[in-house]
Amino acid sequence: MATCNMASAASGFALKSTSLAPSTRSTSRSGVAFSAKAADGMRRLVVRAAEGEAPPSAIETKPAGPPPPKPPPIGPKRGAKVRILRKESYWYKGIGSVVAVDQDPKSRYPVVVRFNKVNYANVSTNNYALDEIEEVE
Repeated sequence: MATCNMASAASGFALKSTSLAPSTRSTSRSGVAFSAKAADGMRRLVVRAAEGEAPPSAIETKPAGPPPPKPPPIGPKRGAKVRILRKESYWYKGIGSVVAVDQDPKSRYPVVVRFNKVNYANVSTNNYALDEIEEVE
């Protein structure tokens, strides 16, 4: 069980919780204190973490080694001409140029292709999967 001590609301708020149950740590203390009025007229919040735990230092860094090698780029290069193999596409068997390729392997349609001809919705670009296009020369 835990014990709690509370000061009166007029003087502020203090809560101290101490666990009496056995734990794996040697000491487990935590406390929160709210002061109604500080000396300079501003409110103050004081939080004390459990003893023995130090926050990770921002100064500590991992040893600098060679950066991991970049994976090879997927899909056609930007500006390459591609033929569309998606049968339900307006531009089926048409040729367009690659605008961008998303390198995220989880992306479903990573290749953005731009066409000279617009479709019925007056759109000239579309995204395609890697197996829905073939590069032409």
